[in-house]
Amino acid sequence: MVVLEIGRATVGGVRLVIFDKDGTLIELYPYISQTVLLRARRIGRALGLAPPEESGLVRALGVDAAARRIRPEGPAGIRPREEVLAAAVGYLEAIGRPGAEAACREAFAAVDEISARDPGRFIRPLPGAVALVRALRAQGCRVAVATQDLTARGRLALAALGLEQEIDALAGSDRVSRPKPHPEAIHLLLAELGIPAAQAVMVGDAPTDLEMARRAGLSAAVGVLGGITPEETLRSLTPYVVRDLTAIRVRPAGQGT
Repeated sequence: MVVLEIGRATVGGVRLVIFDKDGTLIELYPYISQTVLLRARRIGRALGLAPPEESGLVRALGVDAAARRIRPEGPAGIRPREEVLAAAVGYLEAIGRPGAEAACREAFAAVDEISARDPGRFIRPLPGAVALVRALRAQGCRVAVATQDLTARGRLALAALGLEQEIDALAGSDRVSRPKPHPEAIHLLLAELGIPAAQAVMVGDAPTDLEMARRAGLSAAVGVLGGITPEETLRSLTPYVVRDLTAIRVRPAGQGT
């Protein structure tokens, strides 16, 4: 077991830390924006969209390109993949492009292949992410990831960070029937690793991460200010909020400060 020092607070008796991926371990905007722009460009070519229509599709998918930010309501980076795809189809139907689902699915699959060939183009670690995961493993704490992304894409991202071998279990949206904030992903990870909820902590940047942890009965949830969710929103859900993962320290249980 380890003790997590989170700012001035501590959480003890921890055997497992579960991380969200996007906005927690990796920078959200570069990953999501590049993915969305490539998807929109490919859909635009397939359907002959005018530039304003393609820009509207980017926004409908959740990227505010002018402000260089992810829209807080998503869906990209917030909701599961099928809901992101549905948002694309819904936007296209609204502008008079019915029957676009096949083009959207082809675009999503094609961009998956692009990102799989060159994950480093899309993936940038957030401050402290790699060091914290390695510190946890060095002290014997298990590490898992619960993401709205597909499991295979999650593994590619972790490999790009050099962390693939450090992660004990990973639950993507394709491994559960109910997305965050439902606790199904956490229940799956706890069962696979044989660790009780009272000895696990969740770390994430979105309200859905923190609510998922509460519903699962975890000992604590840590909110990370990844750039989308206001600090006051995170603090309304957990007493543990950090600017980034450099604010979390790991020490063995029983060791004094």
